[in-house]
Amino acid sequence: MSLHPTISSSKVEGTAVYNLAGEKLGTIDDLVIDKRSGLVRHAALAFGGFLGLGSDTFPLPWSMLTYDIEKDGYVVNLDMEQLKTGPRYAKDESPAWSEDYSRGVYAHYGAAWGV
Repeated sequence: MSLHPTISSSKVEGTAVYNLAGEKLGTIDDLVIDKRSGLVRHAALAFGGFLGLGSDTFPLPWSMLTYDIEKDGYVVNLDMEQLKTGPRYAKDESPAWSEDYSRGVYAHYGAAWGV
């Protein structure tokens, strides 16, 4: 398997996200892109529910995710409890993706803004 340096967002959506212990935390539901800089700011992680019903979406700073070839998924240094206490919104809703909201997500996880 060769690793290409780019990927389309449609291929990222649905990709599994694991923690460092190898536990599956959820899947990427969407990407949030900064209109001005073109940077991916957040990966919206779908987590919980049954058959996708009643699940919440958790925005994670994109800079926290690392692609793992062996897992064919992304890895983030979070455990399930840290994720459960993080910012979230219902799957059928969408927050106002303001800079303040984004900075709050980054601050919650201790991630550097603008990276």
